[in-house]
Amino acid sequence: MSTSQTPPSLYAAREPIFPKRVHGRFRSLKWAVMAVTLAIYYITPWIRWDRGPDMPDQAVLVDLANRRFFFFFIEIWPHEFYFVAGLLVMAGLGLFLFTSALGRVWCGYACPQTVWTDLFILVERWIEGDRNARIRLHRARWDVKKLWLRVSKYLVWLLIALLTGGAWVFYFTDAPALLGDLLRFQAHPVAYATIGVLTATTFLFGGFAREQICIYACPWPRIQAAMMDEDTLTVAYREWRGEPRGKGNVRRRSPEAAMDAETASHAAGPSAGARYQPTRYPGLPSGVGGPVAQDAAGDCIDCMACVNVCPMGIDIRDGQQLECITCALCIDACDEIMDKIGKPRGLIGYLALKDETAERAGAAPRPIMRHILRPRTLMYFTLWSGIGVALVVALFLRSPVDVNVSPIRNPIYVTLSDGAIRNIYEVRLRNKQHDAHPYVFGVAGADTQDLILSIEGAEDARVTVAPDETLTSRLYLTAPAGSALSLRESAPLTLTVDGGARIRTSVKTVFHGKGE
Repeated sequence: MSTSQTPPSLYAAREPIFPKRVHGRFRSLKWAVMAVTLAIYYITPWIRWDRGPDMPDQAVLVDLANRRFFFFFIEIWPHEFYFVAGLLVMAGLGLFLFTSALGRVWCGYACPQTVWTDLFILVERWIEGDRNARIRLHRARWDVKKLWLRVSKYLVWLLIALLTGGAWVFYFTDAPALLGDLLRFQAHPVAYATIGVLTATTFLFGGFAREQICIYACPWPRIQAAMMDEDTLTVAYREWRGEPRGKGNVRRRSPEAAMDAETASHAAGPSAGARYQPTRYPGLPSGVGGPVAQDAAGDCIDCMACVNVCPMGIDIRDGQQLECITCALCIDACDEIMDKIGKPRGLIGYLALKDETAERAGAAPRPIMRHILRPRTLMYFTLWSGIGVALVVALFLRSPVDVNVSPIRNPIYVTLSDGAIRNIYEVRLRNKQHDAHPYVFGVAGADTQDLILSIEGAEDARVTVAPDETLTSRLYLTAPAGSALSLRESAPLTLTVDGGARIRTSVKTVFHGKGE
């Protein structure tokens, strides 16, 4: 091997991609998903939810100042982070479930990078035109027209990016109040810095990096293979039907041919809607199985429509590739061409590896649900739903009051002048209700009938805690001289908190004595 050879680069310089506009069921689905996800993101901070006086009325709010998270009627405190952890685990399992069933469907439809890139491409198409017009503009010399179109496009992109960054900070404080502060330039510098960073990243990632983020920055393309198997439905090219490709394969579409194509279209995955008709594929290359070929021409006419609409700039006919995000736009483009030349749809479609051999032989693919409902996906769904049910049960069974008791260890007990033994505990009582509430402390356990309980700053064992506040105080347990507890080295006991109206909780602790 010659030492002068240049080693292959792990990073390829970006070549601009100009996806062509396409119409079809998957493109319509992507528009719908984009509209719903963007509406949720931009509108949610402005939804109001009445929680009573002195409480935030924003439906979804991450209240960092008071260390709480509000989601409509749900309020999550810092010590209840296991709810957030559970939701993250559910999100991960949901991603595994959908990937196992339908490949990178998350990447193709709901990933934020995909959604905002789609939006930026839509703006680009509105201002500069479709694929051919954008290519011509890209290659043209700079003049007034090109400058005007580019500046207009960048300004709209910048506005979208600014709205994206602004919407994010509204989740962390009261949205109307923050908007007023931002417009009056009275908001905290952190808010402006956050908006600036998110605006810049959205502008760069959605406008310029695009597919580079998916290829080089996102780890999911490299992980997804572990979630997929031969039953996973993913976008694929039926090369046994399409090859050999060429322009000479085009046939004039007569009314009779149109009717024949409609009758012969098969349900090859989600991209088709009629019955499977294997005898409709006379273009199979000889020697690859299936019906006997009547001629050597495949159905692919090498029109490049599937490549021209791909936002990643790849050719699905080359097989599965890391860059493919399974957006299925190539299916819409290919189906449109098949309709025009009088061939059945499904040359590019959702296909499972297990069906590929059967389809080559002319057999019908297995029903879609047999691919989706299999042990792997059922296991993911069981785990996902189990965690969801556990979180819901924990949410409705949690107590409206939390108590934390920490014995003072230095010293572990104090001997009073009359010989009584006193233990001191630090108590944190959190009232998670939206109104002030009184609580009464008690003690339970063996030989506790003689214990005297008192709380610092209170005349008896009763305290009142403000709404959504935590009371920190000291609690004293005193055992009279000569009592059973005062003579034991340590004894377990239970501190109880009674708030009435079925608001009761308890915590276990230990009482230390002389040990004689």
